Amino acid sequence: MTVLSVLDFASITEDGSVAQSLDDSVALAKKAEDAGFHRFWMAEHHAMPGIASAAVSVCLAHVGKATSTIRLGAGGIMLPNHNPFVIAEQFGTLDAIYPGRIDLGLGRAPGADGRIARALRKDLHSSAEAFPQDVVELRDLFEGDPQLPLQATPGAGAKVQMWMLGSSLFGAQLAAILGLPYAFAAHFAPAALDEALATYRERFEPSETLDRPRVMVAVNAYAADTREDAFYHASSMDQSFVALRTGNPGRLPKPVRGYRDDLPAQAHAMLQATRSVSAIGTPDEVRVSLQSIIQRTGADELMLSGSTYDPQARHRSLDIIAGLAGDL
Repeated sequence: MTVLSVLDFASITEDGSVAQSLDDSVALAKKAEDAGFHRFWMAEHHAMPGIASAAVSVCLAHVGKATSTIRLGAGGIMLPNHNPFVIAEQFGTLDAIYPGRIDLGLGRAPGADGRIARALRKDLHSSAEAFPQDVVELRDLFEGDPQLPLQATPGAGAKVQMWMLGSSLFGAQLAAILGLPYAFAAHFAPAALDEALATYRERFEPSETLDRPRVMVAVNAYAADTREDAFYHASSMDQSFVALRTGNPGRLPKPVRGYRDDLPAQAHAMLQATRSVSAIGTPDEVRVSLQSIIQRTGADELMLSGSTYDPQARHRSLDIIAGLAGDL
């Protein structure tokens, strides 16, 4: 049976606030835990008016207080934005508070433009080039490598589960070389999905922490009692994708019935491409779609993405999908 997990963007709605968004994230994590999902991950985005999870480690600490068993993680930390030593301290602290529950997904894309880079005091080009070395350094910090000039406290000895994130062949190759589990971001960039997974599996080298390839695939998932309601609730994120790709990001908008039907051809094609790895519809339709994705990818785990304007619609979707878990 394929493991199911949840990805949260801490979306800020048009009439909402950061505080409400973070409260909604807590409620979603509790729902995911109660429904039997394995992990709850939050994503790092900076200066995005519709996303409240820029300080991922702080958000995870907030969510952790309201949960007790579900794994918590970053999906992910964009390491070019950070110093590995500081990330070791942050996630070492989380591991000390919530032992055995902390994941750390690492991405190379900075998720930032030049303005953000200046605000972060980072040269993102050189930082991205140093990404492989930074991943190794971070792993060594968690392991407490005695050859390091400084030990991270907290951090050294922390049992943080590290994942490599990616939407291209680079992340797949690095994950394979380092023997790390690999998560592919098919929920927004599915073009290289099949090639990346094949590359990862073909080149995988066993490590002390992983003896065989482990694949997670992030997918869009919206389940509802009717097909119309599922696409209705998915339309909020559809609108956000279109707005982002056309240079006009904003808060999560209200859903619109038949939104895709009225899109200009170019926007419709873009949306179809970016949202192609999705499971949207009735329980039966979502079951068939998820089974197809699992058959295509051989994924050990699916990470379900799917922000909704009404938090209860996401809760209902998770309940439905949890009920399908035995068939996946």
